This record gives sequence, structure tokens and C-alpha cells, in this order.
Amino acid sequence: MPQGYTPAQRWLHWIIAALILPMIVAGLVMVQSGLPRALQNALFIGHKNIGTLVLILVALRLALRLRRGAPALPETIPALQRRIAEVSHATLYALMLLLPLSGYIRVRAGGFPIEALDRLGIPTLVPRSDTLATAAKTVHEYGGYALMALLLAHIGAAIHHGLRRDGLWARIWPPQG
Repeated sequence: MPQGYTPAQRWLHWIIAALILPMIVAGLVMVQSGLPRALQNALFIGHKNIGTLVLILVALRLALRLRRGAPALPETIPALQRRIAEVSHATLYALMLLLPLSGYIRVRAGGFPIEALDRLGIPTLVPRSDTLATAAKTVHEYGGYALMALLLAHIGAAIHHGLRRDGLWARIWPPQG
């Protein structure tokens, strides 16, 4: 069990957070009716392309976690809270993979571009299918709501531990230098 998170793990945590939080806002806004077409298009394009970056960064972060592990929680944390932390972190990782993947499937199966991937010449990996696009859209939507709820709990727990000054906040805060 490692003593702490590596600088790479810490930076990935905060970079991914800085990408996901505005993605949630964009995701909620871009589907509203009555938006100016130019704004809606910009939000969709940004959401798709940043989602692709999030998928890559989350895969890297997960690989680091699987390879290195995560530091143990202090013994002062009750067993139930440890279990909740374990399940919530596993669920966060699952959702951070599921959302970009379901978004990718929804967009590609719906016949839409992902501009960054198209510019790189990366082929579409799913067939054109309205049924598949609709199913992926549903997964993406409800997964997004689940992620929002879990992120609120995660942020609440982080604030709780920061106020308690129990050392958990310092483990993930970006390293100096």
C-alpha cells in the first residue's frame, strides 16, 4: 500500500475535475430548447471533444491506480466510512469511463462527428444505428445524473475532511513545484 498519491495521480485528479465540472454544466445547457444554434453547436462540439480527452486521462489515471494502488485511509476513519469511500471511488471511476464511452457510442451511432478524432483519422468504431444511439443516450443521461450526485457527495466528503484537518485533503491536493 503506497504512503501517498504520486504527483501524477494528484495532477490527474485535479485536471480531470477541472474538465468534468464544466462538462456537466455544458451537458445540461446544450440540450435546452431555444438556445441560439451557434451556442448549442459550440457546446456540443466542446462536450464531445473534451469528453474524448477525459476518457484518455481517466484511463491513464485508472492504470496508475491499478498499478500503484491508493494509500490506505487512516485508522481513525470508521469501517463504514472506509467501505463507503471504497464503493464511491470505484463507482466514480466506472462512471468516468461509462460517460465518455456512452457519449462516443451515442454520437457515432447517431452519425455525428467527433471533430478531434476525425481530424486524427481515427475511424468510427460503432455502426450507425438509431436504436444503439438512443440506448447510449439514455445511459449517458442517467449516468450523468448519477455522476452529479456522486460528485456532490465526493465534494461534500472532501470539505468535511478538509475542515477536520485529518490529512485526507493534503493527500490529493496538487503537489508544490
